[in-house]
Amino acid sequence: MCGILAIIGSSQTESKIDALSKRMSHRGPDESDLHVTKSGAILSHERLAIMDINTGIQPIQGSRSAWMVHNGEIYNFRDLKKNELKEHSFRTTGDSEVIVHLYEKYGYEFVDKLDGDFAFVVVDGDDFIAARDPIGVKPLYYGKDEEGALWFASEMKVLADQCVEFQAFPPGYYYTPVTGFVQYYKPAWYSEAECTKEAGLVKLRESLIDATRKRLMADVPLGVLLSGGLDSSLTSSIASRLLKEEGKELHSFSIGLDSEAPDLKAAKKVADFLGTIHHEIHFTIEEGIEIIKKLIWHLETYDVTSIRASTPMYFLSKAISEAGIKVVLSGEGADEIFGGYLYFKNAPSAVEFQKETIRRVQRLSTADCLRADKSTMAHGLEARVPFLDKEFLQTAMEITAIEKMPSTHGGVEKYILRKAFDTPEDPFLPAEVLWRQKEQFSDGVGYSWIDSLIEYAKAQVSDAEMQTAAVKYPVNTPATKEAYFYREIFAGFYPQESAARSVKRWVPKWQEDLDPSGRASSTHIAKKQFTPAAAEMKIVAI
Repeated sequence: MCGILAIIGSSQTESKIDALSKRMSHRGPDESDLHVTKSGAILSHERLAIMDINTGIQPIQGSRSAWMVHNGEIYNFRDLKKNELKEHSFRTTGDSEVIVHLYEKYGYEFVDKLDGDFAFVVVDGDDFIAARDPIGVKPLYYGKDEEGALWFASEMKVLADQCVEFQAFPPGYYYTPVTGFVQYYKPAWYSEAECTKEAGLVKLRESLIDATRKRLMADVPLGVLLSGGLDSSLTSSIASRLLKEEGKELHSFSIGLDSEAPDLKAAKKVADFLGTIHHEIHFTIEEGIEIIKKLIWHLETYDVTSIRASTPMYFLSKAISEAGIKVVLSGEGADEIFGGYLYFKNAPSAVEFQKETIRRVQRLSTADCLRADKSTMAHGLEARVPFLDKEFLQTAMEITAIEKMPSTHGGVEKYILRKAFDTPEDPFLPAEVLWRQKEQFSDGVGYSWIDSLIEYAKAQVSDAEMQTAAVKYPVNTPATKEAYFYREIFAGFYPQESAARSVKRWVPKWQEDLDPSGRASSTHIAKKQFTPAAAEMKIVAI
């Protein structure tokens, strides 16, 4: 994990580019390096050393004239070295170098061979390729300056005041000067008509275990974000089992306003059940409000949901980093894949339910992936997300909507995921956690967090300002005082229209109250516990 910056066709000085790259030094506090190619392209790298601590310095040169910068992890790099790249010699022992050698061997047609989460730029003379992972787990922005030079960077803050126009690089695409944008990731499940398979519980369970196993790859200490919800609890349970096989212990981390927070109570049950080394972090409402401005600078969004949920994640990441942990597993993606948000219970049909799951997964880069990456990387911490593994996505997204819908299973959201890990002979989780109702992260840390934040924001924005909001902010006009408050802060850092257009707001469907809190859904029942008996079993357990 790191921060990358590449400028192609610019007359900028090395010292200026180095200073711009330092705007994201929080992403890579371990090392900073810069290289100018013979063609004049500038590649800069802010490094967080996760793999190959001693030799993994970037930019990395290929066998000939190509140079590369990479942010992320390539989980199948060892297999690539043994097979496709067996004839190559390597300068490093880490995962990143395979990218430049794949380019040297295959030209542009190699990106889909990568199994991982990544954003990279390879420059070879006047040729280059930039690419982003299939779902957008890792951030990447691109733009063009007044000279016509192309810029690529991990964070918008590097290029916002340098480029005349810029935007987020689309996930699942690569870009070259010859081809323009090419969509390399086009799974069949992008069409709801192809999502017709019955749910195989064993296959679903084994696929998530395999996805988690990949993400334990690290040469540094590793932990888990444990909210006490289903998704983070499952990844924690799987990681704990796999590490115990190697004789290793697992550190788990949770956060709330106080010991009575819903998430903290559930997380403690899970930690005790798994035997993790558990760390419980508290923050106050005053502390949360105090860091909103700095948080928005890091997040590069004004989306209400992202800011609400990122605040506790920001404090949690700081504590984890200070504890010496550099990598954590997180549960992002499950609610999008399985229709876990409470508003999904109001879906008018199976077709609409499936369309919404696909849409949510395709937009993860603008919401949960953005939050998870930038909240953690604000403190030099890497978050890995097993639910967004390519193979697991194929297994889970191709399941027919009827088997995912809560109405099929007595109103229980994510029933098939819960049932896949409902193994009484060798339980993964306590039953009361496995069948706990969904709490969105910003709610689970303590209901008073959002309530207080809304009231504070209201006090900062006048009625007159709201009346002229559409004039001042014609792009994504804020509809509430809370949204206006965040937008004002965002515009102070990123006043460009390109910046405003880069943000996609998270808004629930199929409910009257469009506040993104899970408590706004009519289906939310505080403290309700699901049980397997409450659901009707209609799953093919193969």
